[in-house]
Amino acid sequence: MNEKTSRKEPPPPPQMSPYVFTLLLLGFGLWCFWDGWVTTNPEMADYALFNQVLSAVLIPWAVWDFFKVKKKYKKK
Repeated sequence: MNEKTSRKEPPPPPQMSPYVFTLLLLGFGLWCFWDGWVTTNPEMADYALFNQVLSAVLIPWAVWDFFKVKKKYKKK
């Protein structure tokens, strides 16, 4: 036996789901939606506009990314 075959190969790293980025976008978008539109906390009033805009960007981006990933992996 040579040196290369006597060593055990390490197992490959676990495969990450292609929807991880989509879930992060959606989660952060929903959090911003809550802080911008739903919460009644007066301390968050200073950040409401930022959260409203961010939720209006992140949630549609997450939906678009979901369908893009779904279409990509449906072809395989």
